[in-house]
Amino acid sequence: MTGTLGDAAATLSSAVPDPADAPWWTRAVVYQIYPRSFADGDGDGFGDLAGIRSRLDHLADLGVDVIWLSPIYPSPQHDNGYDIADYQDIDPRFGTLEEFDELLAATHERGMKLIMDLVVNHTSDEHAWFTDSRSSRTADKRDWYIWRDPRPGFTGGTPGAEPTNWRSFFSGSAWQWDEATGQYYLRLFAPQQPDLNWDNPDVRQAVYAMMRWWLDRGVDGFRMDVINLISKGEYVDVEPVTSGMPLGAEQYANGPRVHEYLQEMHREVFAGRDAELMTVGETPGTPLEHAQLYTDPTRAEVDMIFQFEHVGLDHGKGGKWDPATLDLRHLKANLARWQDGLYGRGWNSLYLNNHDQPRLVSRFGDDGQAAVEQGDVDGGNRTRYASATAWAAVLHLQLGTPFIYQGEEFGMTNVPFAGIEDFFDVEAVNHYAEAVQQQGADPRDVLAALRLMTRDNARTPVQWDDSVHGGFSAGSDRPDATPWMPVNPNYATINAAADRASSRSIFRFYQRLIELRHTDDVVAFGRFDLLEPDHEQLFAFTRTLGERVLLVTANLSGQACALPATCRRDGATLVLTNLSEDERGETDPAVLRPWEVRVTAVTVAATASVTAGAPDAGAGA
Repeated sequence: MTGTLGDAAATLSSAVPDPADAPWWTRAVVYQIYPRSFADGDGDGFGDLAGIRSRLDHLADLGVDVIWLSPIYPSPQHDNGYDIADYQDIDPRFGTLEEFDELLAATHERGMKLIMDLVVNHTSDEHAWFTDSRSSRTADKRDWYIWRDPRPGFTGGTPGAEPTNWRSFFSGSAWQWDEATGQYYLRLFAPQQPDLNWDNPDVRQAVYAMMRWWLDRGVDGFRMDVINLISKGEYVDVEPVTSGMPLGAEQYANGPRVHEYLQEMHREVFAGRDAELMTVGETPGTPLEHAQLYTDPTRAEVDMIFQFEHVGLDHGKGGKWDPATLDLRHLKANLARWQDGLYGRGWNSLYLNNHDQPRLVSRFGDDGQAAVEQGDVDGGNRTRYASATAWAAVLHLQLGTPFIYQGEEFGMTNVPFAGIEDFFDVEAVNHYAEAVQQQGADPRDVLAALRLMTRDNARTPVQWDDSVHGGFSAGSDRPDATPWMPVNPNYATINAAADRASSRSIFRFYQRLIELRHTDDVVAFGRFDLLEPDHEQLFAFTRTLGERVLLVTANLSGQACALPATCRRDGATLVLTNLSEDERGETDPAVLRPWEVRVTAVTVAATASVTAGAPDAGAGA
């Protein structure tokens, strides 16, 4: 909802979460690891379980509660592990099941939990299930996948013969011709990622058995990849729409039986277990109304979802590869609608970075690279620190469970890719080929869009220090091993070690945000109210629980910003800022500096301060 600071004292919903009875994950912060790029423990240039284990203390120091591992299962790696060939083993690139058990135990010893990536909308075409399915039309598992004849009157494998006009998320048709059996199979993603047929109860039971196997091993839950796509509707042609989703999505995104299947999954896998578990559903193309159903605790589906509306607001009419300037007013309105819509009904996940999104500080902030190129390294780092921390505060101080993506906690940036040969992302490579070779687009324009929006920006190796390759292979016998993907060239100045040693430490600011969520009920459970919705620079809101109020004001621009009267309060106590102690001494209470954020505590009746028991307000304290 929107309003003024005074409105924050309004009567709240009777469904306010009770801090004493709330699920553990309502106070939790999750850290996503993209294993192949996190840390290389054996010196082969490929991130692995040993590398993750060697960096657990970094995560424990950060204060996160949960580690989410992107896929580590055996895979031919056509989509960086999201094409799974065996759900119950570890890819040798990453290690062994024994090493996984050691990592899980070491994670638990440090008081953190571990959730796995669950990719069950599709498998790899090398999975034993699909090998059987494509062996013949009468195979035992033929109906475990979605097979269809060519369009009537067309010869299979020729243009136009596809059963429907649906498009893949990765460009081209969503149907793949199989010469051997004379039918097409559905693959919403890469050709090597055939979709499972969830209408077959044998498929569902096989998936549930696999999930129970991992829970019995000790994992603490799952992040469920594109889980809202598992129930398909009618296999018919559709008219083009401007939803930002591929053609055909209205027939399978949030399909007719998806809620039924997730409720069945909960009964079969999670119900009755004596464990603190967590489930997160990735749900592209999901409106708020469906999110309320997915996350309503009385329906027993998933604990929270990832939705994508807010990370599509800088997409032009042509979608992701037509980037546009973000209008902060639209972002504020969108986030406020989700905050209000799930309040007392479900639960938000909070994210701006992940393995599928460009780096936050380059996308919505100022990564300082322009200043660095002009010789002002300190100025560039100062700007990068300020914008990274301002956005972090805006995100983490909303209601929901925050997700941090590897490298975000010290401000990793986008990458200066030179040409198409520098890209690894199958989505980007396919788009380039289609746009340039088939549609005649100017390669320079296509590359400019790829540099801004490619998933590769998030997938370069983590920059741990200023040693060779950013310390990605530190601790191995071959520290000069060439990583599977080149490290961002700015690793010498932007890395975890340098940030943690700096007086302007993004890492320490994240520590403070996490500690606030752990210790302050207002941060964990307070009502969100947006202030100044039409302001083009300012993101301001309150969080209210009872008579306690936090006021968050963030200038998300490179120009100074005068604070409206609605966002000022005499006698407020400073809880958190991203300014240094010297800068705070020169602060004008009526003006926010470029990229400045202030979090202050007020009370409706001027009673006890919200900061009782909270850390010192200094940016680096």
